[in-house]
Formats: sequence, C-alpha cells, structure tokens
Amino acid sequence: MPADFRLETFLPYLLNRAAEKASLDFARAYRDRYGMLRTEWRVLVHLGRFGDMTASQIGARAGIHKTKISRAVAALEQRRFLRRLNVEDDRRRAMLSLTPAGRDAHDDLTRAAAAHDAAMTEGFTAAELDTLRDCLRRIAGL
Repeated sequence: MPADFRLETFLPYLLNRAAEKASLDFARAYRDRYGMLRTEWRVLVHLGRFGDMTASQIGARAGIHKTKISRAVAALEQRRFLRRLNVEDDRRRAMLSLTPAGRDAHDDLTRAAAAHDAAMTEGFTAAELDTLRDCLRRIAGL
C-alpha cells in the first residue's frame, strides 16, 4: 500500500460511509412505521414513482437482485401493500401494482423521505447540492 494512502479520503470509503449513514437514519421511518426492510421500501417506492412493473423491471431499474425482490414482493403482498396480476402471455411473470394501502404507505414514506433529505442537506447551499447530486449521478452512471 502506498505510504500516502489515506482511507479517510478514499472516495469509495467516503461514499459507503455517507450512504450507510443516510440509509440507516432513514430506515427508522419505514421500519418503525410499517415494519419494512430496505428492499421492501425500494420496491414500494419504485412502484409508487414509476407505476406498475414486473419484478424484473424493478430489479433492472433499482439494481436489486431478483431473489431480494421476490422476498420483498412476498412481504409487501402479505401486508396488502401490493398485488400481482399474472401477465396473460407469460404465466411466469406478474405485473405488480400498489393497493390503496400501498399507495398510502408510499405517500407517507415519500413525505418522510423528503423531510429526511431536507434535514440531511440543510447545511448545503443550493449550488453545493446541485454539484453534489450531479457528481453522485455521474459516479453512479445515472
């Protein structure tokens, strides 16, 4: 390892630490209010934001492995937050959609997410936030 290597300035380390802190702080909202796990929240928010999708479409859009999506879908379906409708021409696929209870949970949690985002970034100027979000999108390839 180079003598001048500093973990504290290593970008993957900083990104990971920031993501973990932000995620864990927000996890309290969906866990405490609805008993959800992170993948369940991510499935719910994708359906709420982009409309009906298959599990494969959610996986491609969110970067979540299909096994995790399958578990999350089962849990959300059990809580009656989403429903599956079989795709007529392919019985192996199902279209997922939010139920009214799922829509209510989505709306509540997106308000909580917006408040969390605002609190987390309150010390930044608008220009700093624009730069930060732009840099993160570029790193993520979005």
